[in-house]
Amino acid sequence: MSITLKAARVNRNLNQKDAAKLIGVSVSTLQNYESGKCFPDVPIIKAIERVYKIHYADIIFLPLDNA
Repeated sequence: MSITLKAARVNRNLNQKDAAKLIGVSVSTLQNYESGKCFPDVPIIKAIERVYKIHYADIIFLPLDNA
């Protein structure tokens, strides 16, 4: 089952501020990941997997031209 990064966050009942803190990034960085403006590197992806309890392969990262 594939899911967007934002939907994964919402499914864990996290707002952007709390999710960003748990992942170890700023809120604006998380917003950029969710909107497809940039993509996380491997250590951040591992943190996202841990916080959202989802495997990387199941996350839909939006294309850069989505915004």
